[in-house]
Amino acid sequence: MTTILQHYQQLHERSAQLAEQARSHFPSGITHDARYSPVFPLYVERSAGSHKWDADENELIDYVTGHGALLLGHGHPAVVAAVQAQMTRGTHLGAEHALALRWASLVQELFPSMERVRFTASGTEATMLALRLARAFTGRPIVIRFFGHYHGWHDLLARDSAEDEPAGVPAALRESTLVLPADPDVLAATLAARDDIAAVILEPTGASYGMVPFADSQLRAIREMTAAHGVLLICDEVVTGFRVAPGGAQQRADIRPDLTTLAKILAGGLPGGAVGGRATIMHHLDFGDGAWNKQHKIRHNGTFNANPLSAAAGVAILEQIRDGVAGEHALDMANQLIAGLNEVLRVRRLHGWAAYGDGSIFHLIVGSSVAFEPGILPNMLPAAELKQGGNQRILASLRLALINRGIDFMRGRSGFLSLAHTPVDIAATIAAFDAALGDLAVEGL
Repeated sequence: MTTILQHYQQLHERSAQLAEQARSHFPSGITHDARYSPVFPLYVERSAGSHKWDADENELIDYVTGHGALLLGHGHPAVVAAVQAQMTRGTHLGAEHALALRWASLVQELFPSMERVRFTASGTEATMLALRLARAFTGRPIVIRFFGHYHGWHDLLARDSAEDEPAGVPAALRESTLVLPADPDVLAATLAARDDIAAVILEPTGASYGMVPFADSQLRAIREMTAAHGVLLICDEVVTGFRVAPGGAQQRADIRPDLTTLAKILAGGLPGGAVGGRATIMHHLDFGDGAWNKQHKIRHNGTFNANPLSAAAGVAILEQIRDGVAGEHALDMANQLIAGLNEVLRVRRLHGWAAYGDGSIFHLIVGSSVAFEPGILPNMLPAAELKQGGNQRILASLRLALINRGIDFMRGRSGFLSLAHTPVDIAATIAAFDAALGDLAVEGL
């Protein structure tokens, strides 16, 4: 009998060869932590729509979708045409250009809270700048983040718990961040007890783009209490921006944060990010007289800020999605997928397993330590377990089994739907999921 692992190795000989070569170039042979595999990562050669083909020419239905950046799917004609046209005009002009104005106007149309915008090269850079703006504006040193919420890999937000001591981050920087459970009552008590909090930064749908769900009502409560204490609210919509709604989770919850960070969909699958918010806060990026520049202005350079190629792709995608039609289609596909996956779990009577999601994003929890009915996620599960997706041994095998069956979920437990995904894709994915579970059952998992 061929095992899941053996089948994966047989199907992906070229990926295995490339992965072996990569170990002499990259730490652990990878360029992004999420692509790590204890076996070897998949190498992909090309993509189109909702599908991609690996180095061994295996076809996969793709739910990684550019780590969530490709709301229109791979290679949408409007984005491809815009980037190709810009290539002939210049990839780096070393100057301001009119395309950036159009890009910014579309962002501000969809996110009215962003009265002024500054483009960056990534989401991590955007959150770095947002924290600096918050501290400059309030004159306070401390930022609150919630356990499990991800805001990039930089030092200021590397700490993920009160006990966490991330390697390479000085104690002084760790101590500038308070990590709290995502509980409005805990936050209220903390804000009442301290006067040194500059801002609260959060993912507005919950940790890891809703893997640990966070209700709109909780978001509204946090907006109210931060405003009452003169603390800035930073909505990190790097993942949720343009996806949960054209104007992000803040549009759906009907709140107005002080600052917002964006990336991914913003630049149409090319590198790009942005921070924006109240003009009085963004004023700290303005030039003024000598005293202002010395004491209050935040210096912000960046070789690839508002890069013309990223701007061209960004304008193209935002013009396509501003009416909400693409997002509604992706949401419909996500709902169909979640319902189908849960029906498989019910038929197979897999207790402690569920598919769930928010917007056009879905997640899996497998083999939970908490017993619950198949496909019915309880209101409260341990946040750490939700973040991990449940039983790690089962999940690792499920990830390989799904790839063997032509399905690529991000980390084996999450995914993003797009305009390019079809009901045929959804039906094929549900069938492959059922078959993959059969493969796990054969191996006693």
